Amino acid sequence: MRRDARRNRELLIAAARELYAEQGVDAPLDDIARRAGVGNATLYRRFPTRGALIEAVFGEGLTDTLRRGEDARHAEDPWAGLTGYLEYIFAGLAEDRGANDLMTTGIQGIPSLEALKAHHHETVALLLRRAQDQGTLRGDVVVEDLLFALAALGRVVPASETVVPGAWRRHLHLLLDGLRAGAARPLPVPPLTPGQLTGALQALASQGRPADA
Repeated sequence: MRRDARRNRELLIAAARELYAEQGVDAPLDDIARRAGVGNATLYRRFPTRGALIEAVFGEGLTDTLRRGEDARHAEDPWAGLTGYLEYIFAGLAEDRGANDLMTTGIQGIPSLEALKAHHHETVALLLRRAQDQGTLRGDVVVEDLLFALAALGRVVPASETVVPGAWRRHLHLLLDGLRAGAARPLPVPPLTPGQLTGALQALASQGRPADA
């Protein structure tokens, strides 16, 4: 890659990172090009799709999250492993609206994100099974229950962060405490299936998405 082309790419990634953190991944591509100081044609030449730009911006952070998931899987205490892993993820959701969009909606077409979400699902499922075997977690909870609740809580984190930074910690722990075996009561409806959870998150991702998505 020529020096000027490499510089333009770096400028676009930096501008996108800033705007995604401020506005989420629906930030207009025209605004990204403008902040980077390049023309729209340059942006589309470097990143022909929104997904390609998102991949470039968040790829490294997604890899870091995957590594934290691996660490959680090997925690001696599964409940502590799960709690620590989710606190790490939610800290990222609070800091960056773009990261929040990636983790709490069903955005598709981004290879590193799809790999992370598959790994995230496996990590949470493994820790839930271990906690149930340990007797810490109520036995009727499935991974879709927790992922649905986490996505719902995660969506309000950026707004609450502007009012009371760190308030999400209280609500995350309230949520997790409600899953403990000692709190178990009969549930009124069955859990979502994996397909139903995916459909709900994809519907959330599509709400208000611009035409160039």
